[in-house]
Amino acid sequence: MIGSFSATRDTIAMSSRMAEAGADAVLVVTPCFYKNGMHDRAMIQHFTKVADAVPVPVIIYSVPANTGIDLGAGVVAELAKHTDIIGLKDSGGDVAKLGNVVYKTKQDDFQVLAGSASFLLPANVMGCVGGVCALANVLGEAVCQLHSLYQTGQMNEARDLQHRLIAPNMDVTRKFGVPGLKLAMEWFGLYGGPTRSPLTPLTDPQVQEMVNDFRNSGFL
Repeated sequence: MIGSFSATRDTIAMSSRMAEAGADAVLVVTPCFYKNGMHDRAMIQHFTKVADAVPVPVIIYSVPANTGIDLGAGVVAELAKHTDIIGLKDSGGDVAKLGNVVYKTKQDDFQVLAGSASFLLPANVMGCVGGVCALANVLGEAVCQLHSLYQTGQMNEARDLQHRLIAPNMDVTRKFGVPGLKLAMEWFGLYGGPTRSPLTPLTDPQVQEMVNDFRNSGFL
């Protein structure tokens, strides 16, 4: 699965190139430029045209913290009827909405994925099949363990691990974003690499805040 991007024509072109390069599916983020025009009808048109034109399945990506666009459950349910739109990655954190999408799409061949490790367990409880989580780049074993604990019914252990993952997840997403994620990867022997402009590296106080969060959660 490879991420794609914004204007419909460009999204189709790039997604098709990704398919040619071997992608099994494309993750298509909601278009967001000229946000006032990105109403439900525009979203349905965009994703339908992409799915009609691209030779691999499409997964909708809703990330309202970055786009300012939060797809409603009704829009997702309508798009789910398209045979080549197979799922949703939702990073908004509205667990009630996730449950509503799961309910509205239960008759379709459609899967719902949590877009963040901070609400992976409650998303699973509401019927999501798993997650695509930034934190898995850093604490992949722990994120997978959380999913496994849920699947095997070990709910007390799953809840405790979910609690521990929240602060580190916030560090590499909403709080410090990509610079935080890159730094944390370096801590765990991975290559995060330099932060590309216009993003800037974390300041010393921010680094210390991250260290404290990971340490207090038992990961450093």
